[in-house]
Amino acid sequence: MRTFRPACIARPSRDLAAAERFWVDGLGLRVLYRGAADGPGEHDLADRLVRACGTRVSAGPYWDRWGVTFADPDGYCLVLSTRAWSNG
Repeated sequence: MRTFRPACIARPSRDLAAAERFWVDGLGLRVLYRGAADGPGEHDLADRLVRACGTRVSAGPYWDRWGVTFADPDGYCLVLSTRAWSNG
């Protein structure tokens, strides 16, 4: 039997309702937390990640300028950023 570890996904969205339909209704994930902030690290999410065994790390000059990076207990990185995203 395969054992799966939980994964948390946090990202900005232009259309929160559409994103939630995709991730929750389509994929079956749950919304665990929803917050608003003016910038990375400017709300309690950063503190919550540290309390939950996350470690603040550097992901290089670009991400240090535009975001806050945390390593999870397995060493995988999560970058919180307020930078606009474009696939165009």
